[in-house]
Amino acid sequence: MVPIPLQAAVEFAHSPLLTFIIGLIIVVALLVWLDLPAFIGLIISAFLVGVVNTVFVADFAAADAGSEVATAFGNGMTGIGIPILMAAVIGKGMLESGAAQRIVRGFQNVLGESNSDVALLGSSSVLAIPVFFDSVFYLMAPLARSMRARVGRDYTLFIVVVGAGAATTHVFVPPTPGPLAVADQVGSNLGMTILVGLAVAIPAAIMSGLVYGRWINNRLDIPLRDTMSTSTEELQEVADRPTSELPGVLESLAPIVLAVLLIASSTFVNTFQETVPALASLQPITDFLGNKNVALTIAALAAAYTFYRFESMTQSEWSDELTEALRSGGNIAAITAAGGAFGALLAASGIGDYLAGALQDVGIGLLITAWLIAAIVRIAQGSATAAMLTAAGIMAPLTGQLTVHPAYLVMAIGAGGNIFSWFNDSGFWLVSEIGGLTKRETLQTWTALTTIISVTGLVTVLIMSTILPLT
Repeated sequence: MVPIPLQAAVEFAHSPLLTFIIGLIIVVALLVWLDLPAFIGLIISAFLVGVVNTVFVADFAAADAGSEVATAFGNGMTGIGIPILMAAVIGKGMLESGAAQRIVRGFQNVLGESNSDVALLGSSSVLAIPVFFDSVFYLMAPLARSMRARVGRDYTLFIVVVGAGAATTHVFVPPTPGPLAVADQVGSNLGMTILVGLAVAIPAAIMSGLVYGRWINNRLDIPLRDTMSTSTEELQEVADRPTSELPGVLESLAPIVLAVLLIASSTFVNTFQETVPALASLQPITDFLGNKNVALTIAALAAAYTFYRFESMTQSEWSDELTEALRSGGNIAAITAAGGAFGALLAASGIGDYLAGALQDVGIGLLITAWLIAAIVRIAQGSATAAMLTAAGIMAPLTGQLTVHPAYLVMAIGAGGNIFSWFNDSGFWLVSEIGGLTKRETLQTWTALTTIISVTGLVTVLIMSTILPLT
């Protein structure tokens, strides 16, 4: 009898699932049981998943494991490196100049201190419609920290509502890229998708942000910690300043307004240039200025200038402070990219296609099937956008069988793609590091709220599509 080669012996039908289970055990062992620093634990986990892939994946050679991790890490840094570094400058400038504190006081003057969570939820929800989630969180996290310094409590609630608002519209409301791409694949009218998206996003944001946020806030008191090169003592000193010593409202808002307007201009032109041909001439300009790397750099310059004006220091001291912020941002960028690399190596095992194929023929309704495919792919490989596009690609040929408007299918996919953000999602580490949360606190807040958004979104879609099918 001819002996069966080891490679052939282990290449069985469920190898992607086995790879995922091994990767899960590895990352939990390194980050939770051994409590290694996040970057080291994630990179080692990615390397080891790469080694497992050499056994189960035909075209994945042992010599490629290290380089594949490095490539995935580099791709992650390409997407988030400059934005996180500039976000560190924005955070430093807005927090220590008093700009964030001035915005917080403006919210409280209009809505009252008791509605601070509503103000933060509404702001992050609106900002996330034209802007990527990560950019919104960079801009809103300083406000959550300043709000905590101002009122002396409820940081858990503030960080939850910021995350909930940004995450909800990010997966439900075009022209945010995820739902926009899914709507295109399944042939859903953009206008109707926006209207249905808003109808689904509102209850999801309320349940995950206000209802869950207030519930977990009564049970989990997250303290302010030093992060983004700003200490809690510095935050408290700014919170105690009289309003007359803080920047004006317009100057305080400048970094946020600049970033959002520049990024939104690119989104607007790219979305409507076919409808309004005159916009095509603006595309080269808006694509440059609206690139998040450029937009956040411009916003960082505005925040840094305000920081210089309202702090008594020399230009050399100001430069040193900005350099310190960049060092802090570099550490956060490295951890975030490492989380993405770990997720990418899990995805290289074929886990996404394996799970999607296993669920494709499950005998349940199309909306629930789409949600399940997106949800399980998201948990397995980390990326919400990848999960949404995977599910959209599978469900697109089946849209003719729908008895409701395709916009509901877009929402079901978006809801599934948002579920249970954990260690293999770069967004988990972004929230943890910028918010100053421990891994356990991030699981209790961010992971929980993404799951609530997902389940609430699905329930809302099922109810709405039954009452108002729109066909």
